[in-house]
This record gives sequence, C-alpha cells and structure tokens, in this order.
Amino acid sequence: MTRLVLFDVDGTLVHTGGAGKNAFARTFAVAFNAHDGVHKVNFGGRTDISLARELFGIHDIPATAENFRHFFDHYAFCLDHLMSQAGGGACRGVRDFIRALRTRPEPPMLGLLTGNIRLGAEIKLRHYDLWEMFETGGFADDDENRDHIAVAVFERGRRLLKDLRPEEVVVVGDTAHDVRCGRFIGAKVLAVATGGASYQELKQLSPHWAVEDLTQVGVDEIIGC
Repeated sequence: MTRLVLFDVDGTLVHTGGAGKNAFARTFAVAFNAHDGVHKVNFGGRTDISLARELFGIHDIPATAENFRHFFDHYAFCLDHLMSQAGGGACRGVRDFIRALRTRPEPPMLGLLTGNIRLGAEIKLRHYDLWEMFETGGFADDDENRDHIAVAVFERGRRLLKDLRPEEVVVVGDTAHDVRCGRFIGAKVLAVATGGASYQELKQLSPHWAVEDLTQVGVDEIIGC
C-alpha cells in the first residue's frame, strides 16, 4: 500500500504562466541591478538555490550567504506580486486526482517534493487553492540538491507515519530530476508529461508509471501497488 504521495509543484501541480522565472528576473534587476541572464538558464526541475547560484555566476555576483538572503527576501515579494496577476492554473487532472486520494477509506498522506523554497511553493499553491491539501513537504530550504530534499521529506514522513518504508512512497513529477530523486530514496515514481518533459522522454526513463496527464492513471493503481 502507498502511504505517502509526494508532488512536485511547477509543471506537475500547476502552471503559473512563467511567474517564477519572471520573479527571478525582476529580483535580480531590482536587488542587484543585474539584467538579462535568466533566458540562459534551464529552470525545469531545478532548485531555487541552484538557480540563484547559477545566476550569481552569470552576473559575477558573489554567492555569499548574505546575497542569498538578499535575493530570496526580494524574490518572495516579487513572486507574490506576479502571482496576483498570473493566469495559469492547476494542471490537467490534478484536482480530481487529489480528491480521489483524499476520499479513499485509508487515504495516503499528501506532501510536496519541490525545488521551490517553502515560501515560494506556498505563494504559488495558495493562489490556486491547493496549499492546504498537503501535510508535509521537502523544499529548497532543506538542501540545494534535489536528491537530498527527497531524503529530508522522506525522514519527515517517517516521523509522521510509523515504520514508513521507501516502497510505500510515490513521487509524482514532470522531469528527469523528479524520476531521479524518487529513485534516490527508493520510492515509486509517477512521471507526468504536463511540464518539463514529453511523454516519450519520461517513458524512456522507465518510471513505474508514465502518463500524459493525471486523468490517465487511476488512484487504485497507485495506492494498491
């Protein structure tokens, strides 16, 4: 039985119309007077910390703890402002899939496994009325490396769910990074082609399931595996 289901955010749960990427660009412009550069960076499946570090390098800004704090203080305000104007919405099938998980007789715990900082994930998901659906999570605040974020949230899950085993966890994500970090903790992986990679690209990674979107997989198949 699956006891914990962990979701990526961008491209898996929601599309924000580029609000996160635009918030990075605006933050560098406002906080560091550094323009351009964002278009040179691949955001798919990355952690916010690693993205900020790469952009610091592009702009020759020292990657100090003080500069990281300065960046993320401004980023949260920029993201909140841009999300207030964002289109986008929940990815296809997400709300029905979550509803089906939550209404099972013995529902699994739902959590997040994302490269967003926690506040960034909250800002994005609150905008689409999804934040309250999740009881735990792993975020870029935990570690710059996504595999280690997976370890952090698995350990939280073990504290909340007695005797939780890796094979009782399902990671849901839209990129190769999600597949990799799920495997890193021994979890099963549901790869969904609603964001960073095509169905064929994801299928070639041999996750436990690969689907175009969450309407194409039954909750019973995920939970009863």
